Amino acid sequence: MKPCFSFRLVSILALIVLIPFPVRSANGLAFDDRSPGSLSTQMDRAWSVVWQRFFIPETRTFGDYLSSYQPGEEQEHLPTAEEVKRQYPNPCGYSTGMEDGVILGGAMLSILCDRFAVTGDEALRAQAADVFKGLKRCATVHEVPGFVARNVCREDQTSVYINSSRDQYTHFVHGLWKYARSPLADESTREDIDRILSAIADRMIEFVVPENDYDFCRADGTRCPLGICRMWNVQAHEAARLPMIYAAAWEATGNEDYRERWRHYIAAAVEQSATPAPSTPAYALLQMQCSLELLHTLEPDPELKQAIHKTMQYVRQLALARFEHVQKRLRHKTEDELRMCGPDWRTVSEWRNQNGYQNPQWGEFREVWHLTREVGESALVVLMVDPAALPDEFSRSLATTCREFDYEHNASCGMVYHLAAYWKARRHGLFKEETTGN
Repeated sequence: MKPCFSFRLVSILALIVLIPFPVRSANGLAFDDRSPGSLSTQMDRAWSVVWQRFFIPETRTFGDYLSSYQPGEEQEHLPTAEEVKRQYPNPCGYSTGMEDGVILGGAMLSILCDRFAVTGDEALRAQAADVFKGLKRCATVHEVPGFVARNVCREDQTSVYINSSRDQYTHFVHGLWKYARSPLADESTREDIDRILSAIADRMIEFVVPENDYDFCRADGTRCPLGICRMWNVQAHEAARLPMIYAAAWEATGNEDYRERWRHYIAAAVEQSATPAPSTPAYALLQMQCSLELLHTLEPDPELKQAIHKTMQYVRQLALARFEHVQKRLRHKTEDELRMCGPDWRTVSEWRNQNGYQNPQWGEFREVWHLTREVGESALVVLMVDPAALPDEFSRSLATTCREFDYEHNASCGMVYHLAAYWKARRHGLFKEETTGN
């Protein structure tokens, strides 16, 4: 098939002939066979797909991918309670659809804050509250103070995989921080956020010590064998994560211990953050930018604040190059490739051993899932600092990418980051000619 990145949006009704009426999403928008139309209409489609197909009502969390487009069967691959309880296929839940729930939830909270700032739509309050309830469940259902699980089992709403990561914590803390500062959160919610951030900071104080090689450990208190829970003596793009957590906890609670720990790490973290590798992937650049954004906002020292800002500008340059690179790779994907669903991970033929963790491999779908995500992540990073200085060409390129995506037939949670980039752009005055649908 001839490669094509610009393709016609096809109605879900064309695939589900037994349903003679439009399928409506959580926000009431019907999937139909309209032409792409305006950018805002296209992004309303993406919004509907995320809430209808990726949102898991039982846990109020989001899944990583779709294994079917059939209504009610989109995430039938999710692990059972029995599988999660025996930590199958691995203690991270890698490749199961439960891997990145709090990353996605944190990102969605940020999107909701941006969208509310643009539209003032009161209906967003309930959606933000739902997302927060899911994140709170990930931080409390296991009764391990300060541990943030990746997701919670849909079947029993309690079981979790015991190995989290600093990436999960970064988006979780950043999302809660943005939400607490937004008019979307009420006082009771802010009190919950204060308690959660305090518990996370306390876990860091207890576990992130030289004796643990600065690892915050798994839910069972044992060291993570993968190195993904280490919070200090890490790579440049990870160096700001630990002071970010302490800074957020201090702002939330006023606890002087958290402030002192933030100040203890901040200067070294800023220095170490200054040189991220040009090959750093988009997801890591985004997490770096999230941690730097929080620290830049709260930093009282003018010199440190300027240094953080300079690094954020450099990260933007790296992300812009990444955005352009990923766009080119997407244009070489065929329509069929971009529409493929993910597998039931239990049935795949290839498994990879990662330090004793058996990780089922998705085959060709992994690249499509990843590219869909990277193009949105890299665009979002670009928009997180000095958006007024961006060239018009970037705005046009982002708009083209979003207009040409077939969100109704894409199985990657990466469309969350398309929405994040779009609403960040709207908040900063880009796409002024666009209006949002209901």
